[in-house]
Amino acid sequence: MNTPFDSLRKQPWLLLVLMLAACGGHEHVRVEQPCHCPEMPAPSVQVPDQPTQPSTQVPARKIPDYSLLRPARWQDLAGLEQAQLKAAWPAWLLGCSTLKNRQPWQAACEVAAHLPQNPTEGQVLAYFQQYFDVYQATNQDGSDIGLVTGYYEPLLKGSRVKTARYRYPLYGRPDDLITVELASLFPELANKRVRGRVVGNKLVPYFTRAEIESGMAPLAGRELLWVDDPVELFFLQVQGSGLVQLDHGESVHVGYADQNGMSYQSIGRTLVERGELTLDKASMQGIKQWARRNPGKLQELLNTNPSYVFFRELPPGLPGPLGALGVPILAERVIAVDPRFIPLGAPVFLATTYPNSSTPLNRLVMAQDTGGAIKGGVRADFFWGAGDAAGRQAGAMKQEGRMWVFLPKNFPLPDPGSDRP
Repeated sequence: MNTPFDSLRKQPWLLLVLMLAACGGHEHVRVEQPCHCPEMPAPSVQVPDQPTQPSTQVPARKIPDYSLLRPARWQDLAGLEQAQLKAAWPAWLLGCSTLKNRQPWQAACEVAAHLPQNPTEGQVLAYFQQYFDVYQATNQDGSDIGLVTGYYEPLLKGSRVKTARYRYPLYGRPDDLITVELASLFPELANKRVRGRVVGNKLVPYFTRAEIESGMAPLAGRELLWVDDPVELFFLQVQGSGLVQLDHGESVHVGYADQNGMSYQSIGRTLVERGELTLDKASMQGIKQWARRNPGKLQELLNTNPSYVFFRELPPGLPGPLGALGVPILAERVIAVDPRFIPLGAPVFLATTYPNSSTPLNRLVMAQDTGGAIKGGVRADFFWGAGDAAGRQAGAMKQEGRMWVFLPKNFPLPDPGSDRP
């Protein structure tokens, strides 16, 4: 009996099309990472609504994971001792709740668990210097400066039932959404997946945003919550997780559950191309202002982004949204990285500046998240926390920065001579 996937094996050109579709991403919504632990279309030039353009160049050859990390010295990290190391310790301990089960992190996490619960700055620095080696992150061209953007956790008003005020649904994962892990068919395509739905005996694309909004998708009964603002709901999808505050005071954490498989299209870029906004105004705040002035044009604009994200309700009481490592991420102490170049969970000394500023922002942070738009050896998305103030910081952040990665001693790294094109 033929299955919807038999044609994948028989038609190599179709496989290529599916691979290209699988590579589509948006900003901070997680999309193609096999754990969530979604791969975030991460935030991005985030201006939380600014994806990267698909490259028209021939992709560079694959290089070994972590091969762009260069051995460094602790004295190279100017400002480390003033980087509020102690404030990053809770984020490191959260990471260790997962890393302690993985080699080669086990020994370092075991030592961390036996340090004082509230260590001093000196104790934290001594711990990392004793049990870790430091490496500088570099780009494939050998440079050591990259882009640092920001993301945040939106805060929305909502209800568990539909009312005149709360009438915009936040959907859970549809029952008819099919995900195909291509590695199960083609081992060389590890971490690649496609999404769709079955019609007859064929796998076809899932519904677009416009089709979902018009009621074509079978989503009745899949509403998790209802919110009062379609623009805030859109940016919740861009970020991939958020808080919904109910009228009686309860706050519900929601996180990425899945995505419809469509590539993200920036509505900010669309407004610029149409002459509705200038480039300097095409930030999250500028888009929201445009939406307030043009309610009749809003849905058509949102529909130009065919990507649509589905959510799940997270356990109550979490100190932050769940990142790609599977642990709650803490405000101003976590970054999203490209896990091909920086091991997920690693402590990172980030040297950058505050948004739209030359004021130094030097922090010890944890690489506990990923993002579809976060690509490259020196590339980070800084988590600012929840709410409007964090959103303003995230939306304005597009800074240069350098990164030093802490790895446990004897961490297995590839031969440094095998990584250059």
